[in-house]
Amino acid sequence: MVDAANTLERIMLIEDEEDIRAVAELALEAVGGFTLKACPSGACALSNLDAYQPQLILLDVMMPEMDGPSTLRAIRERPDFRDTPVVFMTAKVQPDEVSEYLAQGAAGVIPKPFDPMTLSDRIRDIWADLS
Repeated sequence: MVDAANTLERIMLIEDEEDIRAVAELALEAVGGFTLKACPSGACALSNLDAYQPQLILLDVMMPEMDGPSTLRAIRERPDFRDTPVVFMTAKVQPDEVSEYLAQGAAGVIPKPFDPMTLSDRIRDIWADLS
């Protein structure tokens, strides 16, 4: 659970597609006012977790080498990040796929393509639901 008094500020974005990463960065930083650490891979994210201490992780599902579910499992193996909310971003949003992501421990699923103007609001809604 997230403390309701705890305002969401630091987000880690894990997305291999440079264009999507750039749009999400703009949406979350410029529109949403969040502080963001963008990583192009699960391995990059894992190497930056301790230094960045994200409050929420936005994670692409389909990535080369280490996909989203594998990255989530690796994050959960770290005691300091077992409870950090993770939200999957994916084009694979059939009901059974979404159910599987939630069963894996995702706090939510944001469909791609996402609307850059409402992405921050979606993230804040998910954060509020965790309180």
